[in-house]
Amino acid sequence: MENAVKPKKTRASTSEDARAYRQRGHDDALEFALSIGLEHDYKNDIKAKKDVIDPSGDAHSVKSGKSKWQIFLYGLGRFEHDDAFTVMNGIGGLLIECINSFPATYDEYILDKIPSKERLRTPMRQLAERLQNKARLRAFINKSIFNGGEVDYLTVKHDGAFHVFYYKDVVDLFGEYMEVCNSRAISAGQMPEQKVLLRYKGLNIGEIEMRNDSATHYREIRFNMIKPRIMKILFEKINFNCIYRDNVFVYGMASRKFGRWDEPKTATPKKPLVFKDTL
Repeated sequence: MENAVKPKKTRASTSEDARAYRQRGHDDALEFALSIGLEHDYKNDIKAKKDVIDPSGDAHSVKSGKSKWQIFLYGLGRFEHDDAFTVMNGIGGLLIECINSFPATYDEYILDKIPSKERLRTPMRQLAERLQNKARLRAFINKSIFNGGEVDYLTVKHDGAFHVFYYKDVVDLFGEYMEVCNSRAISAGQMPEQKVLLRYKGLNIGEIEMRNDSATHYREIRFNMIKPRIMKILFEKINFNCIYRDNVFVYGMASRKFGRWDEPKTATPKKPLVFKDTL
């Protein structure tokens, strides 16, 4: 019997996947907005990571998906002109150095990838060293997920419900428990120090890396997180406090602010919250 050949993904199919991913995100944000009493034309500001603005005027970054979250995908201009990255104790400058490790065009890069990857090692190593400082790591997480504190909540759709976490709880959790290191060369042909890894108890939960996979996505920095592992940490470290609605659960300091515009929140869960460990 002949081995089946796995079809290669085309650029068109990749674009379709990206559009479907974005649409799922919009659909989940709408579902959350309706769950907290907003209308279909709810307020948001996607560029500022404010997927939903609740009736109190507080902003939510709404995440869903099953495997990974893309926290950001930025090119050179973002790091050059965003003051928050520029003044972050050299973090912005190192991200610019990572991008500038690669030639101006994708065609130049694919002629010989090795020199660029070799140049990348130095700023990636320095970036990991900087982020090992807990205060810098908190500042980076705050900027990356919450746009420097402009977003009040991380709200995650998980197992059919929305879980609301206050931004400061999430930022403090990362600063306290995450370990930062560089990627290693595990197999032949790989090069070390191509990524910065965020780890918890020996497992990767996030990575900062270059995206250079096409002329369209070239000289960009991507920050991804692995959703199942992030959710396990959030559930372990941030206490469940109350239910706002049947499908909206509130955690930690979020219970002090979230839902103030509406009915009293239920203090006792109607059913036990069980994390489904999918790792």
